[in-house]
Amino acid sequence: MFITQKHISRRTVLKGMGITLALPFLDAMIPAGKAWAKTTTAKQVDRTRLVAMEMVHGSAGSTKQGVQLNMWSPKAIGTAYDLSPTSLTSLEPYRKYLTIVSGTHNHAAEAWHAAEIGGDHFRSSATYLTQAHPYQTEGSDIHAGMSIDQIYAKEKGQDTPIPSMQLCIEPVNTGGGCAYGYACVYMDSLSWASPTEPLPAIRNPRAVFNQIFGLGGTPQDRAQRQRANASILDGIAEQVADFKKRLGVGDQVKLGDYLDSVREIERRIQLVEKKNRSGEQRDLPEAPIGVPDTFHEHVHMMMDLIAAAFQADLTRAFSFKLSLDAIGRVYPSAAGKAGDAPFHPTSHHGENLDKMRVFQGINTYHVSMVPYLCAKLEKIQEGDKNLLEKSLLIYGSPMGDSNLHNHVNLPLFLMGHANGQLKGNRHVRHTGAPMSDVWLSVLNMLGIEKQKFQDSDAPMNLNERQVTEQTTTM
Repeated sequence: MFITQKHISRRTVLKGMGITLALPFLDAMIPAGKAWAKTTTAKQVDRTRLVAMEMVHGSAGSTKQGVQLNMWSPKAIGTAYDLSPTSLTSLEPYRKYLTIVSGTHNHAAEAWHAAEIGGDHFRSSATYLTQAHPYQTEGSDIHAGMSIDQIYAKEKGQDTPIPSMQLCIEPVNTGGGCAYGYACVYMDSLSWASPTEPLPAIRNPRAVFNQIFGLGGTPQDRAQRQRANASILDGIAEQVADFKKRLGVGDQVKLGDYLDSVREIERRIQLVEKKNRSGEQRDLPEAPIGVPDTFHEHVHMMMDLIAAAFQADLTRAFSFKLSLDAIGRVYPSAAGKAGDAPFHPTSHHGENLDKMRVFQGINTYHVSMVPYLCAKLEKIQEGDKNLLEKSLLIYGSPMGDSNLHNHVNLPLFLMGHANGQLKGNRHVRHTGAPMSDVWLSVLNMLGIEKQKFQDSDAPMNLNERQVTEQTTTM
């Protein structure tokens, strides 16, 4: 055990042939006799982890009728709200971490000129985290804005091995023009490193795994290891054994649990690859070998990788695009009629209540993915807090009523306490306020002091019971 001021660096890694495995936080990384909060390690590690998730097509609860029936956000504001009528029911076990923000609008996604009318699907995603109106073009002269995840990565993520990562579920590797005069990259990209630099997202869990666990070597070496279903941990078994001898019992357990989780993620990826190579008919025949055919398995696998990357402090910023606009995917695991309903056609429900209920079922299914990540992060202890306490998870859409393609009454919630910056168990309603007010508040909570972000010049108070009413159109 470490009983002197000597301690393990937070950036210690275990290396093998083409493998670099970062470690989770261990007690041995704190100098003996020092409180966690006073250590350099705490200052390094206690940056808030950010996951910005986007689900396209708005929600059934964003329509006039949906607002009245509380299909997305609850009726009561403050802390005494009822989630049962809403699409957020699966979040009840994590209520203390939940902040619902209702009533905001996304002016940047609207048509500013006559030529832009009808192109909502093709510019919305580019506005979500940037709140910048995209320049209408099908050429290379694209222009939007810098996204909040990239502002955070640039200012607070440069001391991690990977400043940020971008993930997606659907194929977003198209180029050229899509429709209504917009380049496809506007629809494909959430993260923008600058107004002219959209960042590509990774769809294949195998590629994410290889990146966060530093798998090097030649492509042939990696392919051979995958064919043999060998674990990356096999290549550092001796280093792990030697390293454990230097640790106390508690740290040995923490390290063992972390390695078990890495091995389990790898095992699941291998099972997916084996199944997809078997020759059986796939539901997603165009998808890479490492991509599961089922939505929930794919999302959960990505969330496992997010949690592992956060645990090893490899990165503190993820964007996660959960769908594509105008996609007709069906989600058989969704309850009732929602399990047979194609996503985009169902979003055009014509204000028919029965069809709206089906669309609400799809919304509810999508939201039900989030508690999986909450559970993973809440179980990981780091210093004096768990990782959900130290994280800020954002889930929302740049579109409101998908039937009308408008951008008001946006579905949006946040999870986590952002290192004490967010109280949780709140529903705040700011009817007509720009979504950029929320992002300005988020940036401030992340330690980036800004007075203005796009069309916002005042951060939204997300910790108090508030209602504001501004004039907006539906």
